[in-house]
Amino acid sequence: MRVLVVEDFEVLARSIGTGLRREGMAVDVVLDGTDALERLAVTRYDVVVLDRDLPGVHGDEICGRLAQDRCATRVLMLTASDTVQDRVEGLGLGADDYLPKPFAFAELVARVRALGRRASPPVPPTLTYGDITLDPARRVASRGGRRLELSPREFALLECLLAVPGLVISAEELLERVWDEAADPFSSAVKHTVHRLRAKLGDPPVIETVREGGYRVGSPS
Repeated sequence: MRVLVVEDFEVLARSIGTGLRREGMAVDVVLDGTDALERLAVTRYDVVVLDRDLPGVHGDEICGRLAQDRCATRVLMLTASDTVQDRVEGLGLGADDYLPKPFAFAELVARVRALGRRASPPVPPTLTYGDITLDPARRVASRGGRRLELSPREFALLECLLAVPGLVISAEELLERVWDEAADPFSSAVKHTVHRLRAKLGDPPVIETVREGGYRVGSPS
């Protein structure tokens, strides 16, 4: 899942970004509305965690533009105010959810995950292929009843592949969905992560490399 955090209080913004990355998400962080619009113009995000009171371009305007463009990106609006009127205004602007500050980080994660599911084609709550099972909500993956000790990147990559069994996902798309803006588009990060993931999954192999295409789990339908 690709997430954009837009928050002008840098300490909070960096904290949210770090926490969501630990949950296996690819996260970009910006501190004002102008930068947010620039990122949204070139990158497809599943969820935007959007502070309402931003310098540059106000959060309300960003939310309104996304709604006007009928963008699939979901918006979780943050605000220091918890009045009913503010919640109604935020949702009326096109926000998909609303979370007042201060908030429990576990609740933020749960809301981001819920919105991320709405931004993508529906998938089962638990992904399976053969004897492989992956539970995104609990962050647990296993094969043949044996729990797999996966890094956040490995887990996210496997989740992407299991969500569309039989379909090929290019290395470029995996890089965009699993990594963030710090990733070098010319690096071998995807290849090396697939290699480590294959080793942890064991035999028989389930991740197929499709020449000049990318990677897939399962046979094409």
